Amino acid sequence: MHVFTRLARLAMALASAALVTSCATTPPTGPMGFFVTSANPGKGADLGGLAGADAHCQALAGAAGAGQRSWHAYLSTSATKDLPPVNARDRIGKGPWFNAKGTLIAGNVDQLHGTNNLTKLTALTEKGEVVNGVGDTPNTHDVLTGSRQDGNAFSPAPNLTCGNWTQSGEGAAMLGHSDITGLADAPWAHSWNSAHQSRGCSPDTLKSTGGAGRLYCFAVD
Repeated sequence: MHVFTRLARLAMALASAALVTSCATTPPTGPMGFFVTSANPGKGADLGGLAGADAHCQALAGAAGAGQRSWHAYLSTSATKDLPPVNARDRIGKGPWFNAKGTLIAGNVDQLHGTNNLTKLTALTEKGEVVNGVGDTPNTHDVLTGSRQDGNAFSPAPNLTCGNWTQSGEGAAMLGHSDITGLADAPWAHSWNSAHQSRGCSPDTLKSTGGAGRLYCFAVD
């Protein structure tokens, strides 16, 4: 009887240890709180300002079954004579954020702008699709951000937000690389949010450097 009890307790202890080990090694998962847009609204970098960009994120999230959350586009705007700048990092909530497959992207804002889990295989669209990157045809890894690598806005001159996301002709926007890859082996080429400027603000000029007018969208709640 005592032997049986000892064996039973040993089995329970081993099972508990296995459960603890499993919990410790299983990566966290959660509902979608981040995605790269599968499509542009249609006017290149003219998104209808921040409000229009947020509405686009909300609509795509809704179509993917995540419309119950509140979504914002990861975009900065430059200061004007009437309005202060807006920093992308300040308008996306606190995290954590998971992609469409439930993979953790970042636990908080600082981690997002530091050592995050963004790669070509994790920076998915709201449909759970991989975005074409360097080596794919066409390459569409350029993502509109208008932001510095720390997630803050640039100074008003030169304007790197295509007129605070209201221009679809001349101008320029700062872009990130969703696949964290560029043609040059340099830190800027591997930046997800601040890799290089666009050649213009129209759909065609955004395509010319490897883009499709995509955005990063984050759930703020």
